[in-house]
Amino acid sequence: MKKTILAFTLGSLLTLSSSSLFAANQTDTQQSIQATVEYSQFTTKRQVVDQLLIDAATAFKSPARISHAGFTAKMPSNMEIVTNRLLEAYDLEPYRTDLLISAANAQIYNKNADRAIELFEKVLSVAPEDVDAHSYLAVWQHFTGNDAESAKHMKVLESLNPGRAADMQRIFDTVNRIVETPLKTTFDKAQDGNTAIITLGYALNPDGSMHDILIQRLEMTLAFAKEQPKSLIVLTGGVPKNHKTEGKLMADWLVEKGIDRSRIIEDNYARSTVENALYSSYALARHDIDHATIISSASHVRRGQTLFEIASWQTGPKDITFDTVSAADKPLDELKVPTDGELLGIYRDALRTYGMWSYRSYPLEQR
Repeated sequence: MKKTILAFTLGSLLTLSSSSLFAANQTDTQQSIQATVEYSQFTTKRQVVDQLLIDAATAFKSPARISHAGFTAKMPSNMEIVTNRLLEAYDLEPYRTDLLISAANAQIYNKNADRAIELFEKVLSVAPEDVDAHSYLAVWQHFTGNDAESAKHMKVLESLNPGRAADMQRIFDTVNRIVETPLKTTFDKAQDGNTAIITLGYALNPDGSMHDILIQRLEMTLAFAKEQPKSLIVLTGGVPKNHKTEGKLMADWLVEKGIDRSRIIEDNYARSTVENALYSSYALARHDIDHATIISSASHVRRGQTLFEIASWQTGPKDITFDTVSAADKPLDELKVPTDGELLGIYRDALRTYGMWSYRSYPLEQR
């Protein structure tokens, strides 16, 4: 019996090893780290699955590229590796729907919503009442224009978990309202009550200096801070370069320009727009902010506002309102209607901020 099990296992491993080898590939502008593993060295399916997940995590953590819009994205080739490793692991452990959900979300990162939908549907073939799978399908079918399919999953959600269905509808309504609101580069009249200015960070240069895009955002922050001398200022960005973070550098820049440091709250930990919103929402709640103005690049502010609104659903303050002011990284006429890529990013990060983790398989777990 033991010989039969070992023979089956080694046969599976050798099959995997032939399809799972991948090598490093680097260029001056884009880098992709890809480990090479000989899976036939292992003797159990569990060991192979564990190694496949380690390889997926290695590919996921490999160098990212930074777009001009200020959005940090993983290399498409890396995300294909993540998907493939997770699916190979699922073939060995076909009860692991966490692997399918993670693989589907890797395809969302690759902007392949159709492929993601196929994988989310596969989750339902295993677990037909999976609330998260129905939630994802309601969103991504809506995104791809399949409103009838989206409605079908919303109806199932209403029967399985009415609260989740209401939250998904609230996300749809929030995104619709924000993307229909015209972008603006000037500030509205002063708001009543406790107000805040939130400036979103931008990736630092390799030497730890601030990018021109970030300085442009700070110049707008400075002007508004002078117009609104009682507003709290929240500066969020925590990806270190050369032992410096965006939050700290932004604060120092404003103080040098005459802003009282007591007005400033630094978030030096957020590594993404999702974390910008989640971490900063507690500062807004603590200071009982009634209205906050978000400053970022024009191609980024709609995603920023969506995430801050969703983050505030749980932290409060109740009835807080948000608006945005855009630093014009592109002509506003070009950004009047969000591209599919921008809209995909808004929905993807809305779900993450809401609490639906993209990756659920250790050691890849993360929001």
